[in-house]
Amino acid sequence: MSDPSSVDPADYPRKVLLVAGAGRSGTSTMAGLMKILGLHVPQPEVAADESNPKGFGEPQWVVDHHDRLLKEALVQVSDSRPEAWFETGRVSTREPERIATAEWLEGHFTADEGHSELVVKDPRLAWFLGLWRVAAIRTGAEPVFATMLRPPAEVVGSKQTYYANKLGSAHLAASWLNMLLHTERGTRVGTGADAGARVFVRYGDLLDDWTRTTMHVGETLGLQHVLHANSEQIRDGHRFVDPSLRRMQQTLADLGLPPRLHELVGQTWEELNRLAEPGGDTPEVHATLDELREAYTDLYAEAEAISRSSVVHAEQRTRRQGPPPRPDTAPARPARPAGTPVGADRLPHGLRAAVPAPVRRGLRRLAGRERS
Repeated sequence: MSDPSSVDPADYPRKVLLVAGAGRSGTSTMAGLMKILGLHVPQPEVAADESNPKGFGEPQWVVDHHDRLLKEALVQVSDSRPEAWFETGRVSTREPERIATAEWLEGHFTADEGHSELVVKDPRLAWFLGLWRVAAIRTGAEPVFATMLRPPAEVVGSKQTYYANKLGSAHLAASWLNMLLHTERGTRVGTGADAGARVFVRYGDLLDDWTRTTMHVGETLGLQHVLHANSEQIRDGHRFVDPSLRRMQQTLADLGLPPRLHELVGQTWEELNRLAEPGGDTPEVHATLDELREAYTDLYAEAEAISRSSVVHAEQRTRRQGPPPRPDTAPARPARPAGTPVGADRLPHGLRAAVPAPVRRGLRRLAGRERS
């Protein structure tokens, strides 16, 4: 990290750093460090909470944007279905969404004093990598990708602890597998000038030696703010990184996964680790990950076919229970006991007598209680 005195940040080329990875993988730590080192996290941000007391580093607009698109595509944040990628890909290609995303980026490139390098981070981001790639290019920026890697057993344990997730280890492990296999494919550098660079970062490496790890990220992705960080920013980074954040120590064997799923998760983690090594992002690793992605797709299709009866049973039970009551529906009034006075009869006789007789008769006719 060099002396920035001769470098004008306004002259840095535009870049959009897209921080991807499964939730609870260290994406917040990466985004937070990038912000400390000078990159801009568009405001306002999602507020910190007990699950992430140092902040998420997530622009609120991005989270809301992704939530809306996921809802429209009928896709969950932790969706284990391979076909879910086709659904999010479909909404990502819509021109109005591309325009809105590019306009939002452009607004933050030019806002205030201007920002040349932006950070976009959200656990939902991987579902819309194509959308962000196109939007960045339309603003004249280069999209670059940092994918965080954390052992899948630790991700599952962290989600179960901090998100009160009740879907079970097998589902969470499958969703991790689905997310990482397709994120790797979606960030794979092509041959075009606008393909964008990428880097894979182990969460453990970031906690153990964040300065060396972020320098590698900066050099690989050409992030000028990182390469020209000053000593005060480095001190702030040391205060920000907490090695004790890695609280989950369980292993894959602790999850009790179905054998074939266990095997695929283990093999995928091994190959992803190779991508994090210097010179490890090779065609050979890509080919192996392609095979693993196809194998997972086959496994999921088999599971769907076998479990069809469970799906039908759940649908039947839901129909039998009926839709939940509408919250704005007023409760039914209890039956009125026979002989209970109603309407004007509740008034004392003296007060009723003060009302002129013609008026009383007119009111009775309106109420359908005209005397015979």
